[in-house]
Amino acid sequence: MVRGVEPEPHPVGSAATPAPERAVASDAAVTVVGVDAAGNPPHPGLAAALSRAGLVVGAARHLAATPVPPGVETLLLGAVAPALDRLGTAVAAGTPAVVLASADPGFFGIVRRLRVAGLPVRVLPAVSSVAAAFGRVGLPWDGAAVVTAHGRDPRAALNACRALPLVAVLTAPGAGAAELAAGLVGWPRTLVVAEHLGTDAERITWTTPEEGGARAWADPHVLLSIAAGGPHARVDAARADNQPAAAPTGGWALPESAYAHRDSMVTKAEARALVVARLRPRLGRLVWDVGAGSGSVGVECALLGAAVVAIERDPAAVALVRANAARHGVEVRLVPGSAPDALAGLPEPDAVFVGGGGSEVLAAVAALRPPRIVVALAALDRIVPARNLLRESGYVVHGVQLSAARLADLPGGSVRLAAANPVVVLTGERP
Repeated sequence: MVRGVEPEPHPVGSAATPAPERAVASDAAVTVVGVDAAGNPPHPGLAAALSRAGLVVGAARHLAATPVPPGVETLLLGAVAPALDRLGTAVAAGTPAVVLASADPGFFGIVRRLRVAGLPVRVLPAVSSVAAAFGRVGLPWDGAAVVTAHGRDPRAALNACRALPLVAVLTAPGAGAAELAAGLVGWPRTLVVAEHLGTDAERITWTTPEEGGARAWADPHVLLSIAAGGPHARVDAARADNQPAAAPTGGWALPESAYAHRDSMVTKAEARALVVARLRPRLGRLVWDVGAGSGSVGVECALLGAAVVAIERDPAAVALVRANAARHGVEVRLVPGSAPDALAGLPEPDAVFVGGGGSEVLAAVAALRPPRIVVALAALDRIVPARNLLRESGYVVHGVQLSAARLADLPGGSVRLAAANPVVVLTGERP
């Protein structure tokens, strides 16, 4: 990752409210200047900002490369909080300040922290490391999702790479290309690692998950994850909407007719709506669909942004899952084989749907202790044993029985209610 300022990260999806801007003694403000990740000349406004500055803050490499005028106070940026306090003091005293940051400082950078602290901010951005990486390899990136593995659990970034066809990851030591590549083994991905962008040591490497996970990479670097195969994975096609992981435009809890299936062996829409809601799929999470059948549950979790692994023993059903995933333009990693044996070595899930396999499979899943397990049962004699098994495995269990009746036409224009088979949905949550 090419940056000089590492803010303390907010949780993904948090909505930090900026503090009221601090009192400013004059026209003093904090000018945040991006140091170009692509190696281009400095922003033309940098010289003027430095000429007015009474304080310049930045990482060692940025301060060393910047012609700070003699006599101007400099502050080496380490922890963010002390720098914010010093900048606040300067602003209150009417002293213009400059913060040097890598690339586009409003992009996973220091601008958020300055705004939350209530400091008046003026930004002179440069080319971001992500834009530079895509530019170096000549790929469009309007359809890319950009995530960070810095300062947080890297599994969310990894699962984004598993779920989406084009992802850029801002990496960090210990959560870089080697670790992410190792987690992508089994997914058809091409990886690009861009090391030391904009420097004499710059290196761009195309690799595979297997090769990338077996070698060391120099920091800082950016990782691009590119899906292979399938029309939905084409990086030369423009994105159809403005949200790489938006809710599906065609909705969810789709009718059974939206899926290829055999002998009505498909989770009905009404039950699927509850099951998917209980699984809580979203970008950054991994869902297992065990005993996938037609794959309808896994496909809908993928439509909502989750990475999905489908386990199915029937070769004919495996073909159906593959066809349904392609029909809806999502990627589902297929693992042919019988659970529980087929579960060995799979990446750790955030939620598991057990659609088949009986108590042995449920026990094997519960022994792995995923945060959430959802089970759909039609046979009454299986409900109490399944509930007890989950409870004995340390889960808090909730259950609901669903009975749906759909409108059906009668002669003469009247309608009747056609009842579907009831189903019990158990949800086990780990405390």
